[in-house]
Amino acid sequence: MSSGGAEFRKRLERAAELRSYRGAGISNQEEAALEALDEKEREKRKKVSDAARADYLVRDAMAQGKFDNLKYAGKPIPGLGERYDPDWWVKGLLQRENISGLGPPAILLRTEDAELDGKIDEQYTEQQVRDILQDFNRRVIDARRQLQGGPPVITKTRDVEEEVVRWRERRAARVAEAAPEPEPPRTWWQRLWRGRGQVD
Repeated sequence: MSSGGAEFRKRLERAAELRSYRGAGISNQEEAALEALDEKEREKRKKVSDAARADYLVRDAMAQGKFDNLKYAGKPIPGLGERYDPDWWVKGLLQRENISGLGPPAILLRTEDAELDGKIDEQYTEQQVRDILQDFNRRVIDARRQLQGGPPVITKTRDVEEEVVRWRERRAARVAEAAPEPEPPRTWWQRLWRGRGQVD
């Protein structure tokens, strides 16, 4: 440490010592010296710009390793460059904390609308599909009627009959995909080996 730095440290220690004895019998001269030292330190701090102070704090934190092993170190920041979404913080919170069932109705209905086809495809009967769609439409209409603030409800209601037709088509396509392909006809020697209990 340089001699200037050691002298500064001694003055600070002396000031702290005198400050602790303030009102405990220090002389007026010592009190005035302490005030002058405090004023000098305040002036020094005022001369240092905020940018220099911030730069010092960042460099100090880097030297201590506080920026090592950060979550996105060396990776792009997610969501950077996408269009602005006013509900970004709510969506981020719901996704990070894996929260479901909480939040403004507009956000919940958007999420449910995105997952509704998958939920419908899990149903076995047409009546179950109709019940789900009617319940969804009722909640969308109720959310539009609420005047509690928050993001606007932009989720559209679903046409029940059209969705039932789409459900039937998707179900028929899944059944067609799941149907086993017919086996090719076997030759006489394959039938002979199979007849003897041999496995292909």
